[in-house]
Amino acid sequence: MSELITQLSEGLADAVSAVSPSILRVEGRRRLPASGIAWSTDGVVVTSHHVVQRNENIMVGLANGDTVAATVVGRDPTTDLAVLRTDTELTPPNWLESENLRVGRLVLALGRPRTDVQSTLGVISALGGAWRTGAGGKIDPYLQTDVLMYPGFSGGALVDVGGGVIGLNSSALARGVSVSIPILTLRRIVNALLEHGHVRRGYLGVGVQTAQLPKALAHSLDQKTGVLVISVDAGSTAEEGGLLLGDTIITLDQNPVRRVDDLQAHLSGDRVGKSVSVRIIRGGEVQALAVVVGERK
Repeated sequence: MSELITQLSEGLADAVSAVSPSILRVEGRRRLPASGIAWSTDGVVVTSHHVVQRNENIMVGLANGDTVAATVVGRDPTTDLAVLRTDTELTPPNWLESENLRVGRLVLALGRPRTDVQSTLGVISALGGAWRTGAGGKIDPYLQTDVLMYPGFSGGALVDVGGGVIGLNSSALARGVSVSIPILTLRRIVNALLEHGHVRRGYLGVGVQTAQLPKALAHSLDQKTGVLVISVDAGSTAEEGGLLLGDTIITLDQNPVRRVDDLQAHLSGDRVGKSVSVRIIRGGEVQALAVVVGERK
């Protein structure tokens, strides 16, 4: 038994050593620095949005003890992610896709709030489907652990015992719960920030709320609810496309819209600037409108 424990212990230490060069210190706030992960060899760093409280005088601490200047490429507060750029070569980790994960697997949380890397041990306590943060950002899949998030660990890595990075740790997404942002979400958000400086999100210019459909229509449409338009912004693409107060949206681009979250999910950045078909119920009849998806500023 003691030999097995020793082997496990050495394996965990090896995993920390393997990922350590990719874990960075991020000095972007007045109090204790936080952590970041090397994203690419050309100096790109991904970290938590909430730990980068300024846009200037940001410094990144490297594994060799050097400190280099960094600039903010972009932020996405809805997923608590920020991308920085340095002028130095970095060592990105080996990323692991989420489909290989299982509840109960041992994981390590790594951070570098000071000069040396720090680590804590836990297990994956829950896995689930896509979810939305309190700010409306989409994260997929849900990845919860029981690791203890020490001060300065936000922006650091969640690491498999084999030395692969599963996700980025954040203490700002769910109160009282340790959640990590998996590679699928990181890749989507980081690429958007590198390309646009922000995450593009669609916008129609309507205020909506979930509403029950009339029984006859619900039966014929095989859909019990839609979203009722309770306001239309002046000059919005919704107004230009003919949406009116009192309309009930039931599909967007052939995707069912049963509740407010559905509408937000379908207004993805790839639809910005495109005309989409919006099916509505108006006066008890189903109609179709062509509406251009705007961009939320």
